[in-house]
Amino acid sequence: MREGVARIVGVQPDMEVVAEASNGEHAVTQFLASRPDVTLMDLQLPVTSGPEAIRRIRQIDHSARIIALTMYRGDEDIHRAFEAGAMGYVLKDTISDDLIHVIREVYAGRRVVAPEIQQALDARARMPTLSQRERQVLELVAEGMRNKEIAAALGISTDTTGMHVKNIYTKLNVHDRTAAVAKAIRRGIIRIE
Repeated sequence: MREGVARIVGVQPDMEVVAEASNGEHAVTQFLASRPDVTLMDLQLPVTSGPEAIRRIRQIDHSARIIALTMYRGDEDIHRAFEAGAMGYVLKDTISDDLIHVIREVYAGRRVVAPEIQQALDARARMPTLSQRERQVLELVAEGMRNKEIAAALGISTDTTGMHVKNIYTKLNVHDRTAAVAKAIRRGIIRIE
């Protein structure tokens, strides 16, 4: 994928690929070394996640222009990318001319949000968000743990765990553990490694 993107960008007469990175930590290092005008950042990277790498780059240079380039359509993924400091969000299946257009817009200092990406953000704004503890509980549910095991892992009571699970069901508008995990994965709230 990275090679294909480099080719698409490299054939533009006014663009040049100055660096590539295979993980988030390397992306931050490469940014420091080459100071690109625009950075394309995948969200799912080893070592340091894309959103964390975006956040770190923006702490180093608050004017860094970064585009999230990803396959993730989940509203939480989109929110995390923009919250970290991305100025654009491009889905990998819409690459080519769209990507070049977004690069040019972000280079010019404009934030680029495609209509379907904005719809996902708008829908997210209308939904209740899970607390940090609820996300922790949900991640353990996704690992197949029962309430008693979750309580022991988090150092909380089984009743408290049950309360968190009920809150998760309510906030995600589901009725069981399987549906909660499926919806959380689809939205990008949790990831299964």
